[in-house]
Amino acid sequence: MAAVAAAQKNREMFAIKKSYSIENGYPARRRSLVDDARFETLVVKQTKQSVLDEARLRSNDSSVEPEVHIDDKPRKTAETTDENADCGLTEEEVVLGNAASENPDAQQRAALILRLREGMNSLSRVLKSVEKYQGIVCHLETRPSQNDGNQLDVLIKIVMGRQNMLQLIKNLRQSSSLLSVSLLGDDNVSAKNPWFPRHASDLDNCNHLMTKYEPELDMNHPGFADKEYRARRKEIAEIAFSYKYGDPVPFIKYTETENKTWQSVFNTVLELMPKHACIEYRRVFKMLQDENIFVPDRIPQLEEMSSFLRRQTGFTLRPAAGLLTARDFLASLAFRIFQSTQYVRHVNSPYHTPEPDCIHELLGHMPLLADPSFAQFSQEIGLASLGASDPEIEKLSTVYWFTVEFGLCKEQGTVKAYGAGLLSSYGELLHALSDKPELRAFEPASTAVQPYQDQEYQPVYYVAESFEDAKDKFRRWVSTMSRPFEVRFNPHTGRVEVLDSVDKLESLVHQLNTEILHLSNAVNKLKAPALS
Repeated sequence: MAAVAAAQKNREMFAIKKSYSIENGYPARRRSLVDDARFETLVVKQTKQSVLDEARLRSNDSSVEPEVHIDDKPRKTAETTDENADCGLTEEEVVLGNAASENPDAQQRAALILRLREGMNSLSRVLKSVEKYQGIVCHLETRPSQNDGNQLDVLIKIVMGRQNMLQLIKNLRQSSSLLSVSLLGDDNVSAKNPWFPRHASDLDNCNHLMTKYEPELDMNHPGFADKEYRARRKEIAEIAFSYKYGDPVPFIKYTETENKTWQSVFNTVLELMPKHACIEYRRVFKMLQDENIFVPDRIPQLEEMSSFLRRQTGFTLRPAAGLLTARDFLASLAFRIFQSTQYVRHVNSPYHTPEPDCIHELLGHMPLLADPSFAQFSQEIGLASLGASDPEIEKLSTVYWFTVEFGLCKEQGTVKAYGAGLLSSYGELLHALSDKPELRAFEPASTAVQPYQDQEYQPVYYVAESFEDAKDKFRRWVSTMSRPFEVRFNPHTGRVEVLDSVDKLESLVHQLNTEILHLSNAVNKLKAPALS
């Protein structure tokens, strides 16, 4: 009992620091992006709320008085504020406050919506106050209030220093001639315009783990009681944590035991692949064998696999210490980078691992990342995730789960596997291709909300007509997402470009026209001999 109590204490001690998943009590059989994305959403909401509450408390406790007031009437207090007045800071104001603390004098563009109690008389006071705070009015609109026709609503767009803008908002809120004041963030003020990586080097900041050092945390993990295995996992994880963009992928000297574990799984996949894997997987698997990357007695190094992928589809590999947050992992795909673990599952459980390991990554994911059509599909999932809302990240993670991890496709009328979770797990592979589960046609809208099973094999799998069909359906579905902008990966610069201005679109159209011209010339040259 003492040992169990100590183990439980150890689990709880590390939970918050190292593993959201364990903290949330996820079952140990399987770790996935789906549940981690859901829990990540919960953590983000709780964190955001605590930040807002703290900022509002600081604002209420602040003894700093504004320098000027827009009128000489008594300021509102908690007792005199009516039910329509503002209560506390908004999310945009908290973000603006954080930005102002870093660079208070930076010029910021934003919009305010004001409800005027005294009509145009109040508006003139507002404009004078903007002038006193050294702001510039860029746009002004007024309309009768929808709630009370005797009052006036105003939309005013201004540019001024960040700190001055905060003071202006506070000053306006204390005016008895205004019923309400709301800040609509614009540009980098808006909390609804989140940061996301624009270049592969930014992925150095996208390595947050949802599960870390699983054997230390989970009593159900095969390596929980194996001190040597736990030390080995920690050693390899630290190597991944120290990796930076541009470094060669670290070489791991695998032990004899680790290579034997690889051999057991490799031989099983080799036996089942001809009958159950899709043709794209089989084709690349043979290429990897021919180049002596896939051999039964040695685990491939990520660097040699990365070089192979780069030649085939432009994908490269980056070491990861464990299961990344859904947002970070999907973001890497936008740059044709796959974040892969380098540790090996425990020798006592060669055919199952509660979290991804390098055997799953190498045998499951790598062959199809070398297929041009599948690589494009993976990148498009990544691009769709950049700047997406938390609920949309959950949906994208679910689509990824039922396609890249556990997807099926048709091949000459026969259902084959292309999902990495199936191709590296023979038990679920045979289950998926039996008559036990329900097979449904892949439709992103319904797939994205399908509950997934983490205790047993999936009761439902989705079948794509082809990778091209899956891409077409996915593109149509992504176009319905709420993200107010489009992004594009520029292969020449390696950067993600946000298509949010006419100039950027005109430049892109020029590039595409040039490429179309080259393609048209090529077609004409190929046709010329046939016509002569």
